[in-house]
Amino acid sequence: MESAKSSPSSVFFPESPLTPSELFEHPQWYAFRTRGRAEKKVDRLLGDAGIESYVPLVERRRQWSDREKRVQFPLFPGYLFSRLVLTRLHEVLRTPGLVGVVRINGYPTPVRDQELESIRDLVEGANSAGVEPEPCDYLVRGQEIRVVAGPFSGMQGILLEMRGKARVIVRISAIRQAVSVEIERQFVRSLEDAETTPPLAPILT
Repeated sequence: MESAKSSPSSVFFPESPLTPSELFEHPQWYAFRTRGRAEKKVDRLLGDAGIESYVPLVERRRQWSDREKRVQFPLFPGYLFSRLVLTRLHEVLRTPGLVGVVRINGYPTPVRDQELESIRDLVEGANSAGVEPEPCDYLVRGQEIRVVAGPFSGMQGILLEMRGKARVIVRISAIRQAVSVEIERQFVRSLEDAETTPPLAPILT
């Protein structure tokens, strides 16, 4: 008697039965983590294998004793983007220098096309104008967050401001009341990241 055919998600992600089936049928962009300073190497290897990939590279001025030179650096150190169907994921993960795929909710989550196009536009504009993009906090005022460590661990609220420490507001809609408290910024995560980030080690005092 012939055994029942396994679904793609059960074959490739037995730990994630909720992986949308369309991810095995249509190519999507995914974010991958790489080893330190291996972004360009992995990008080249994927290209040689016929797999589309993209490393956002920005130019920075570097001064030597006798000259100035513009050198390309990854905009997101340790990350690379690749477009594929999930049936090829295991093949991609065998690439030397590649560490893993970014997962949210337990399975690889596509990067939205518009977000990646905006990054391409930013890189092109920055390199054309000679401007160096600067990293900034991903969390923004008004965003829902969760505290993942410290005395307020588990608390959920709204980010009010980020100035050295994060000020988080907790609201009770039913009685239209709110209170706020300052929390060490490293203890604060977006709700999305809080679901996938391992708990921080206890702080010893």
